[in-house]
Amino acid sequence: MRQTAIWASAPILMAASLALGGCGDHGGEGKDCPAALKAKTPSGFCVPRYVSLKRDEVFARKGPGKDYDALFVYHAKGLPVQIIQETTDWRRICDSDGQVIWVHRQMVDGRRTVIATSAQPAPIRKAPKVGAAPAGFLNVKALASLDHCKGDWCKVSVDGVSGWVAKADVWGAGEGVQCKVPTP
Repeated sequence: MRQTAIWASAPILMAASLALGGCGDHGGEGKDCPAALKAKTPSGFCVPRYVSLKRDEVFARKGPGKDYDALFVYHAKGLPVQIIQETTDWRRICDSDGQVIWVHRQMVDGRRTVIATSAQPAPIRKAPKVGAAPAGFLNVKALASLDHCKGDWCKVSVDGVSGWVAKADVWGAGEGVQCKVPTP
């Protein structure tokens, strides 16, 4: 199934699904994490941190192990998630819908993505400012690769279009823990 991710402003260009390439260094996962914090986690990366789902089928479990029930299955390769807790082999993640579950560490990738959360297509602007001309639009619930953020803007790319999207229009770039963690 193909989902239209963006449409460009002139001429109008309909684009196909997000293409995410492999990354041997985990896409720079945790590159901005202070060394003192890295030493305190099983992975050596900061918690919380954003990653993306590595596969098209990822089992969401109630707890950190295959002996825990699978609550549902993600079918969304590249979906941004935030790791909020970890063990050696398992990652407790949350997603843009607020789901908090456990997945095996092999099911996540350090490549950063964002998902459009605004009610209307979000403009991908040529510069990080409101008045800048749009290079295209990120459709609702579409995924885009995240390069970096600068203030209230994030540089993204999808289907050959790159530019700046307002941080408020996407999920996967916010500060701190993004989901309410249920208490046992």
